[in-house]
Amino acid sequence: MLDAYSRDHTVQFARGAGAVVVQREWTDFVDARRFALASAQTPWALMLDADEALDDVLCDAIGEASDDVDGYIVRRTTYFCGHPLRMWRNEPLLRLFRTDRVTLKANPAAAGDALLHEAWSSTGTVGELSGTLLHFSYPDVASYRAKYDRYTSLEAERLRGSFFGLLGACAASVPRLAWLLFGKGALLDGPRGWYVAYHSAIYPAVAMGKALLQ
Repeated sequence: MLDAYSRDHTVQFARGAGAVVVQREWTDFVDARRFALASAQTPWALMLDADEALDDVLCDAIGEASDDVDGYIVRRTTYFCGHPLRMWRNEPLLRLFRTDRVTLKANPAAAGDALLHEAWSSTGTVGELSGTLLHFSYPDVASYRAKYDRYTSLEAERLRGSFFGLLGACAASVPRLAWLLFGKGALLDGPRGWYVAYHSAIYPAVAMGKALLQ
């Protein structure tokens, strides 16, 4: 397990469960994950964040998985204020893979080169596992707002502020909001879904706006 000198009991619990813990100062999301993979001593790796957990079906599927592929897609569902959201349901992610068969790239939501929203990929054969990866990233509105502010600020740091870019991002937020509400089902999640859909839709515009003010 890779730990960036956390201040809670993460390291204690991990070591108590038998995990080997490597502590390292935080750099960025992409570098941290690449370092963690390079530190792995096994031919296969399962990449998890501290706010993620496996349901029982996925646990069993991993234990029974064949090794005749280079990796496996898992489906992740993210929770907001204790409830799973339709717009964040069944997100396909490559998380179980051979340690020497994958690459990692950032995928920023705004049109910059910020090192976040990263994703693993493989050019080899990839299967899919049943079950769900549970993502408990936002226990309350305050935690969502804090992470939202942090991520948009990180993206703004790697953006070139542009008034026309801001106008374009604002215009694009309208169809994006419609897609999240109706295409992804956020409308059916009530106020929680509307709140997240709205802020997700304007995310690139917020990042660009911050870039202009820098």
